Amino acid sequence: MISKLSNFLTNDVAIDLGTANTLVFVKGSGIVLNEPSVVAVDQSTKKVYAVGLEAKAMLGKTPEHIEAIRPMKDGVIADFQITEMMLREFIRKSQKKKLFIRPRIVIAVPSGITEVEKRAVRDSAEHAGAREVYLIAEPIAAAIGVGLPVDKPSGNMIIDIGGGTTEIAVIALDGIVANSSIRVGGDEMDDAIVSYVKRTYNLLIGEQTAETIKIKIGTAVKMDKPLSMEVKGRDLVAGIPKNLKLTSDEIRDAISEPISQIVEALKNALEQTPPELAADIVDRGIVMTGG
Repeated sequence: MISKLSNFLTNDVAIDLGTANTLVFVKGSGIVLNEPSVVAVDQSTKKVYAVGLEAKAMLGKTPEHIEAIRPMKDGVIADFQITEMMLREFIRKSQKKKLFIRPRIVIAVPSGITEVEKRAVRDSAEHAGAREVYLIAEPIAAAIGVGLPVDKPSGNMIIDIGGGTTEIAVIALDGIVANSSIRVGGDEMDDAIVSYVKRTYNLLIGEQTAETIKIKIGTAVKMDKPLSMEVKGRDLVAGIPKNLKLTSDEIRDAISEPISQIVEALKNALEQTPPELAADIVDRGIVMTGG
């Protein structure tokens, strides 16, 4: 009974504030929210029209007075006011069964962001209703999340590919020993697919279509049996809707540049790694997370 009451009165929240998606974890309840980091705003009144899943469904489909906005860019805040609105709504959704107690919030941020960018995250969360705000490096949070023994004197390597950033780190004794943080992720792959289809077929596809292509037939290596899917878009020459079939081989070529950048970042992190920890990585392997 006392334990249940303690959970009811304690308001500790962890937020993964991502470029593509935001996850909210509430102590005692687990992950209670996983929604796109998108806000639809009525430009005529400056009021929020929709947030999260509902707002993402509007991307590329809104009338002139409504704009669907991604307030996060490359893992950091691009629009402070919209991010605050989004956080406020996500916190409200996650607190339905709690007393009105301002939460303590831990937010995962890219390891390579500046002090100014960290301040923007703290300020945004405080304005959204947080009582206290703590920041944790995304690689540490990801490693803890997948159950790696981060507190041990052994090397653990993790690659976290997000929408706007890729975080690569070697972790030991609760700290980052070597790391590489680049502002390349799933969004750049989506953009590369849009550009490839436009350049090769004179077909314009939307952001959500590109993401679907990436998820269904995207690959970084040549497949023995290539996958394929039908894609719909607008013919830039005729100006009418058009269908075409894309293969996984084409998408591999389309996303080769962002993939190469991630590989180079991995090499950079490995070059920084002390020999003893490098030996641990050979034995343990590398954990990949994200999506």
